[in-house]
Amino acid sequence: MEYSKLVAVTGLPGIFELISSRGDGAVVRSLDDNKTQFVSGRVHNFSHLESIEVYTQRENVNLVDLFAAMDKHGDSLPDSKDNAAVRKYFEKVYPEMDFERVYPSDMKKMIKWFDTLKKHNIEIKLSEVPEETPEPVEEIKQEPDEAPEKIASPRKKTTRKKKSE
Repeated sequence: MEYSKLVAVTGLPGIFELISSRGDGAVVRSLDDNKTQFVSGRVHNFSHLESIEVYTQRENVNLVDLFAAMDKHGDSLPDSKDNAAVRKYFEKVYPEMDFERVYPSDMKKMIKWFDTLKKHNIEIKLSEVPEETPEPVEEIKQEPDEAPEKIASPRKKTTRKKKSE
């Protein structure tokens, strides 16, 4: 399973693998219970984990960077029911986080997601976008003595009406 195929769905707990998408929704598989279901796009919103960013004191960082810091820190994850413990954990792991704009519920969600990703041995990395190299444009050179042909387009004569006062 690839990190790039994982989504969060509003109104549903946990992380889901995106199996297929349609105009009116998507078929997703829960990582928690491995249950596959159709989720309506009219009721729910989908967020790829790759596109989620976290507020910091400077520029926003991608969720991958935060997960990398959590992995590097190596401490056991705090109890997600204790707001103070969750905040202390993130103050140690990622002190640059903007704790006024990142809510405790968001931090708890990040801890649960990280735990789920670790349980399923999913490599947490952004997918690489292949760089497109621009193809060389062939220039058409025109000889100086050759003038481009002018094509006259037929025009209709129009008469304007004068405004009456």
